[in-house]
Amino acid sequence: MNDVASQTSLAVTIGSPPVAVELESAKSLAHRAGEKPRIVIVGGGFAGLAAARALRNANAELILIDRRNHHIFQPLLYQVATAVLSPAEIAAPIRQLEAKQTNLTVLLAEITGVDMASRTVEASAPGVSIRKIAFDYLVVATGMRPSYFGHDEFARYAPGLKSLNDAETIRAKILSAFELAATIDDEAERARQMTFVFVGAGPTGVELAASLAQMVKVTLRNNFHRIDPAKSTIILLDAGKRVLPTFAESLSRKVTRRLEKLGVKVMTDIKVETVDDQGVIAGGNRIPSATVLWTAGVAASPIPKMLGPKIDRAGRALVDPFLKVVDAPGVFVVGDAASLMQDGHPVPGVAQAAIQEGRYVGRLIAKELQGRKVKLPFRYFDKGNMAVVGKNYAVLERGWLRTSGFLTWLVWAFVHILSLPQLQNRLRVQRQWLWSYFTGQRSSRLIPETHEPGH
Repeated sequence: MNDVASQTSLAVTIGSPPVAVELESAKSLAHRAGEKPRIVIVGGGFAGLAAARALRNANAELILIDRRNHHIFQPLLYQVATAVLSPAEIAAPIRQLEAKQTNLTVLLAEITGVDMASRTVEASAPGVSIRKIAFDYLVVATGMRPSYFGHDEFARYAPGLKSLNDAETIRAKILSAFELAATIDDEAERARQMTFVFVGAGPTGVELAASLAQMVKVTLRNNFHRIDPAKSTIILLDAGKRVLPTFAESLSRKVTRRLEKLGVKVMTDIKVETVDDQGVIAGGNRIPSATVLWTAGVAASPIPKMLGPKIDRAGRALVDPFLKVVDAPGVFVVGDAASLMQDGHPVPGVAQAAIQEGRYVGRLIAKELQGRKVKLPFRYFDKGNMAVVGKNYAVLERGWLRTSGFLTWLVWAFVHILSLPQLQNRLRVQRQWLWSYFTGQRSSRLIPETHEPGH
């Protein structure tokens, strides 16, 4: 905490008996004389961190709450899943912000409820009972989670990719499939183990499939004597008409050709009907596979719904042009958890949009605390969309500009290295990419042990 007063305030809120908590939490900004206004930020992703940094000079008490102790650079999460990078290379501890920002406190906890009447959030921390934390301003930046479109039973067999745990689970499934294929004699089962199905042909599905295709042809070459990983079957499925539907059709066609050149079988306009322990049923046909990965859709966390506003079909809060929740003063939703229209189109759920929204809300709150009124609504500045399709190939779209190929891949690599959260991340990723580029090897081909040591 930054001073004695704020320490006392936080202790009363999250450490007192329930009655004391309710009394304290009911105080409004006007009645908390002598105390700094409290801003609670829920979520330590791109939007949440941008909001916190924008408030670094504010005369306020900031509490950043996240159920993870680390921030993930999600655009490179697929490289952890395919063993190019290790988890530590794309993640950074959120708590390190406290060393740089004196008005900020980081709490490792999960939000289980929001009481708009008393203006409190309920936080459940490991080993601690649920506590209520009062707020004067609330910024919800909780991001998204995989959506199985009403078929949550698919999650058991087809993990999504939203966290480091997801990435490590996928990596273990992929590597274990080859290890098992090398030990069995049944040809049909061996073929099933070496068949990989990606459901969803958006950027995540495309990047995962392309990275795996390169892995089986280059990284795993000569690593097995009983099987040939290059003979693996990699299938990219989508119910839509084409891959990368948010990109221009010309780029989509180029990406499809590139994927096919890498050995990926692209199957569009085909709906997945069933996912089970034997594979998938798509378009009425069974595809035997031991590794099915879900890259199809996303839905918001439950927290936006707790605020009471209207939500869209994905569970995102419908906010006004200032990213405020209607009829809830001082409550904002930013990043992937917010649904905002601009020029007749939804603001995309990408990292740049989340960063811009978080920064905007942080500055808006800072100005309000100074008694200034913000007149200009949020305006998203599109810096372009990019997707990488294996080694030496990427696509970029920004307005009328559409490029693809090796030079675009260099731009992609440069932008992503600069965007990593810390200098050590940039140095590690740059070194690992250079090693992988020239040797074809990947440094994180580890399968977690599932049995007790000594057995």
